[in-house]
Amino acid sequence: MIAQKLSETELTLGLNSLPGWQIKDGKLYKEYKFNSFATALGWMVSVGVHADKMGHHPEWFNVYNTVRVNLITHDIGNAISNLDLELAKKMEELAS
Repeated sequence: MIAQKLSETELTLGLNSLPGWQIKDGKLYKEYKFNSFATALGWMVSVGVHADKMGHHPEWFNVYNTVRVNLITHDIGNAISNLDLELAKKMEELAS
């Protein structure tokens, strides 16, 4: 899949289907809280497998049961792309 920068309209529509996600410092951002470190780590591994298949990887930070995620596409000039929305949707699916 080829990364394409999203227009403001596309980004707004995409965010409407992603509860809790926001734009922070020019990136898609969300903080996830899990029941335990093991659950958080398991989620990260599951997301990592999917991200690797996409060739599109998150910026994330984990402490105990909290994972903070930033998504941006570096290859198109550090803009939010269709790949970021797709990965965010997969993260939501895996977190539920």
